[in-house]
Amino acid sequence: MITSDAITWNAPNDPHPARAASQRSYSAVAKGDLAEWLTVYAPDAVLEDPVGPSMFDAEGKGHRGHEGISAFWKLAIEPIETFEFTITDSFANPGSNTCANIGSIRTTFPDGSFTTTELIMVYVVHDDGTVASMKAYWEPERTMATFTKP
Repeated sequence: MITSDAITWNAPNDPHPARAASQRSYSAVAKGDLAEWLTVYAPDAVLEDPVGPSMFDAEGKGHRGHEGISAFWKLAIEPIETFEFTITDSFANPGSNTCANIGSIRTTFPDGSFTTTELIMVYVVHDDGTVASMKAYWEPERTMATFTKP
């Protein structure tokens, strides 16, 4: 399911539906392909990245549906030059519709500056494999403390 060289997957990699959806999501983000990314998410999906109030979601209620998820893309993903995902572990019980991935994302801005976000991402999928819910647990202050200029 990984279709980008910007993803390093050092975790279990069985064909679990939630794990596969997470990989499709990372691949679309790494390629900068909003249309592909939206195919990963159900029309009624909720995305919380990060969970709780943040610079991307002042009320902390999440981005809902393709319209809300597209707005999140324009705010949080589109301005980034490159994404590099490193997944160090992934937990997904057989027969469940959920996985939790542990890893980091290095985001590089057009001027060459970058940050690294350490996080846990929890995916819940519908029976058809589309994401119903994605919750990313990370702390903006910790990410901003990694800000490095070129």
